[in-house]
Amino acid sequence: MQAIIDRALSGDLPVTISAVISDRPDAPGLALANKHGISTKVINHEDYPDKQRFEAALSTCIDKYQPKLIVLAGFMRVLSSDFVGKYKNHMINIHPSLLPQYPGLNTHQRAISAGDREHGASVHFVTADIDSGPIIIQRTVPVDAADTPETLASKVLAQEHQIYPLAIKWFAESRLQVQAGSVLLDGKIQPQQGLKNGVNKLSD
Repeated sequence: MQAIIDRALSGDLPVTISAVISDRPDAPGLALANKHGISTKVINHEDYPDKQRFEAALSTCIDKYQPKLIVLAGFMRVLSSDFVGKYKNHMINIHPSLLPQYPGLNTHQRAISAGDREHGASVHFVTADIDSGPIIIQRTVPVDAADTPETLASKVLAQEHQIYPLAIKWFAESRLQVQAGSVLLDGKIQPQQGLKNGVNKLSD
């Protein structure tokens, strides 16, 4: 989130951040947004009796700002298919793996345990299936024999700070299209590195 704010304030990203919305009142991103004068809202999931009402309140809050793009940054709740469908191809997320490898949690440990030589991060459009939406961009990092989940996470995070703002910039510049489940950048299909003959293994 800090990387996105920095790029936007510097003019490198042709966007205006309308608001930061969180489902947790203690989310660090709220303080960060306030520091930069960005509007913040909290839709606390604990204030609602069920997921449907929470998502209705969240959607109402989002729609007040009429955003062209919704950027998930540390939002860990699973969204319903109805909610995701409403913002189809206008909501993106970043995931710390070379999707479709390792959806879900503990991606760094899973990559090490599998003996992968490469790991990385993926920015994708959000769909109803977790971590399965059309991929916009991926970036790889090497997995060294001495890596721990913590050191690997640090490598991946550095790349996340580069590719998430870049994906937002491409969207803002109207350079992205989704056709038949694939993302096109300037009319060309983006490769999915996680599908490239499988991920290389340290044991190969």
